Amino acid sequence: MSDSEPDEELLELLRKSLGINGGNAQKAPDTRVLTDAEYIYNHSIDVALDTHGTKAAATTIWKLMQEKEYSFKTWSEHSLHPKSKDESTVNFIFLMDLLNFCFWTEQSDHTQRFAVEYQGRRYTGYWSLVAAIHRALEEDILITTPSSWVEGTGYSDEVLRHVFRSATAEQIPLLDHRIRCIREAGRILAADFEASVLKLVSEANNSAAALVNLLVSHLPCFNDTAIFESRPLRFHKRAQIFVADLWACFEGQSFGSFDDMDKITMFADYRIPQMLHSLGCLRYSPSLESHVRNLEEIESGCSWEVQLRGCSIWCVELIRREIARRYPKAEINAVLIDFFLYDSMKEKELEGTETIPHHRTRSMWY
Repeated sequence: MSDSEPDEELLELLRKSLGINGGNAQKAPDTRVLTDAEYIYNHSIDVALDTHGTKAAATTIWKLMQEKEYSFKTWSEHSLHPKSKDESTVNFIFLMDLLNFCFWTEQSDHTQRFAVEYQGRRYTGYWSLVAAIHRALEEDILITTPSSWVEGTGYSDEVLRHVFRSATAEQIPLLDHRIRCIREAGRILAADFEASVLKLVSEANNSAAALVNLLVSHLPCFNDTAIFESRPLRFHKRAQIFVADLWACFEGQSFGSFDDMDKITMFADYRIPQMLHSLGCLRYSPSLESHVRNLEEIESGCSWEVQLRGCSIWCVELIRREIARRYPKAEINAVLIDFFLYDSMKEKELEGTETIPHHRTRSMWY
């Protein structure tokens, strides 16, 4: 071999290390979120898992899911989730998850918190976002069309602020961050994916992990990471929930067909840690618990917040494993457990039966 000829053996080794197809070898995509969550759990000092509580919760969760016939079909039963199975719904879900973060309020009077009026009802929290998107479409604002997000040629900031207008004096939290996310997505989709969310999805070749990796590598606003014990770690909450929402909406078919949904973890937010604590799965150090109960804000990216998120991911994984061990025929994954825990926590909120508040972090990541 001359000096000008490439070393094919070395090139093949490099392809394998990067997960790039070469020859007959192919490395399965992996988000590494679960690996990083286990690392956080192993090094956590302020959040701990209760083994007995986690095993007991696994049985309780599975039995309740069976009683309620809970499955990915439950996603479409929510009245505001889109019902059509076409490209318009893929775009709707992308925008929904692009902006799916930070809805909590400091308002003690919940009638004054940010809310969206739609079809005679007021919606708060996550549902306010979904309602705002529906309302805009009914007002002939093509808010789910990626080309409309591009600064200069798409909708103005004034139109975007109108889309997310509130029925109260409190505006949607982090509105400027949301507008920046829309602009970034519009610009990058136009440059890299012909302004098409479908093209982005198709490039993942039916791999959930590959789609997550595509999102976080192309769009910085999806690249949800943190530093813990001097080590960079991945959470990728909104990227993963985009995959999960596609899977649930399309019931594992068409645009929601993925061969590796087991690579998707629970979505590290502020509601699931709250529910896991209520179930006796998570325990907090006295200082952290005091902070949470006193409604004191926790800084995004700080050690407490990283531990809360990472240990919650690992806890849901252990619940999944326990369900699979006890009920070998169970069709279960972390996504379904997350959906169920979130819905259950929202029910507790409506009933006023929360045993601990959720932690408060202002963040565009969740």
